[in-house]
Amino acid sequence: MLKLMRLPTQLLRRKADSHKGDYGRILILAGSNRFSGAALLCAESTLRAGAGAVTVGIPASINAALIKNKTKEVMTLPLPQTRAGTLSLAAFSKIKPFLKNTDVLIIGPGLGCDKSTYALVRKIVRELNLPMVIDADALGALNRHLGILKQHKGKVILTPHAKEMAGLFGIDIDFIKKNRKLVAKKYAKHYNSIIILKGHKSIVTDGRRKFYINKTGNPGMATAGSGDVLSGIVGAFLAQGLDAFSAAKYATGIHGLAGDIAAKDKTQMGLIASDIINRIPDAIKKSS
Repeated sequence: MLKLMRLPTQLLRRKADSHKGDYGRILILAGSNRFSGAALLCAESTLRAGAGAVTVGIPASINAALIKNKTKEVMTLPLPQTRAGTLSLAAFSKIKPFLKNTDVLIIGPGLGCDKSTYALVRKIVRELNLPMVIDADALGALNRHLGILKQHKGKVILTPHAKEMAGLFGIDIDFIKKNRKLVAKKYAKHYNSIIILKGHKSIVTDGRRKFYINKTGNPGMATAGSGDVLSGIVGAFLAQGLDAFSAAKYATGIHGLAGDIAAKDKTQMGLIASDIINRIPDAIKKSS
């Protein structure tokens, strides 16, 4: 029988006189005309994992549609966009002042691959040093610009699956699949980042002494939006004061456990990302 990890008391105990700011203010830069749902999945999972306040920074043209469909507690920040309906480099001037009251930035889910969007990602990573969770399309923006990661002075958590890892670091995907531990540790150390190499038995490492192999999760979680949910949980735990490695480790475990609980009800074949979000509180209970 699988022995469940226990969440740290830092996440589980809350003072009677606390307020939302005590549990982290998060900005999620995500979404585009084609992939608006990614922003909502990430935002809702962040709230379910305990973050105090969550705002999604999205292309202005999808703001009205997201307001109709989002969880009521999620706030939106409409931003300048490209003709393709993705976040534009011009959005930086509006994002930077907003981050003065932000504890953690999550960037990447559903952003798209426009050149201006990629330039925005690079400018943010290069010039802003708050803790970041970098996922999905934001990883693609760093390809051939990896020196930016070394310049970043804050905490950085990268969340690639094998294909994204191959594209980001220019490694053969088959080599990654055969040498997952070696590759994750090498590049986490070299770029001073925490890496969550997603997949069966996801690996979490700082490239030095800290290393974790996750044992929760199931094949039904190989579904659209599952990675966005994970990024949200990671960001929430980071915003609640865990160090970057611990936030990545515990979030990966809770994400997989929520998927396991959901699969018992929905089946692996019928599992979707929203089901994982709905089971985050159950996973937290089991890990308390």
